Amino acid sequence: MRLAVRHITRYAYAPPVARAALRLRLFPPRFKTQALNEWRVSVNGETIEPMFTNGLGEGEAVWASAGPQSAIEVMAEGVVEVDDSAGVVRGLSDVTRPAMFLRETHLTKPDEAIRALAQSVANDEALAMLHALSNAVRDAVEYTSAVTKHDTRACEALAQGAGVCQDHAHVFIAAARSIGVPARYVVGYIAPRFEGLHETHAWAEAYVTDLGWVGFDPANRQSPTDAYIRLCAGLDASDAAPVRGAVSMSGDEALNVHVEVAQQ
Repeated sequence: MRLAVRHITRYAYAPPVARAALRLRLFPPRFKTQALNEWRVSVNGETIEPMFTNGLGEGEAVWASAGPQSAIEVMAEGVVEVDDSAGVVRGLSDVTRPAMFLRETHLTKPDEAIRALAQSVANDEALAMLHALSNAVRDAVEYTSAVTKHDTRACEALAQGAGVCQDHAHVFIAAARSIGVPARYVVGYIAPRFEGLHETHAWAEAYVTDLGWVGFDPANRQSPTDAYIRLCAGLDASDAAPVRGAVSMSGDEALNVHVEVAQQ
């Protein structure tokens, strides 16, 4: 599938900030089933190129302001071609060890309810078990907007039984790690017929012996298809944030994010 993307992140500051710096992970990696026809990242109209490729095979860049800023606009846009691989990530230049993604974080620390959810689907066939886990997470956590925050923990989302794609991914990751399966958080884009329109989408990847990393999207009850663009990954949503910043400020900050994805 050929998908056109425009992803805009706007910051507004009152009064203007004296200094600002951004870490940008807005460069979709190229691998066997994902090709970039064109892609541009800019900050306040200035084109930004990747400074290096991290261990996950993703480009990263840093932008710093040259003076006071009252507004910062980050734009990533381009066209990406994606093939369906049933969720299996093939050909990514990833040099990380799967065991790294067994590590708990504040957002993905399992409680007894998460462990019980994982045990309810545990069996010797890893791929079938992970598909069952993805469906079990979606059964337990209804997709509901505006009931969780960026810092809601997996155990909190499961306890209230509602959340968004970030929460589904966190619960899946926490449960998978609790039974010894490496799992990581993925940020990307998704064609508009699915949940996640007008914002980035989140799903999880789990490591399966003999297959490698396989994606699971509990929010949409499926593995990623050719309707998904993979952007960046990490231990959890905080670690995988496409844009992270540090500013010197004493006033107010307003943030607005808008994503458009269209099939060409």
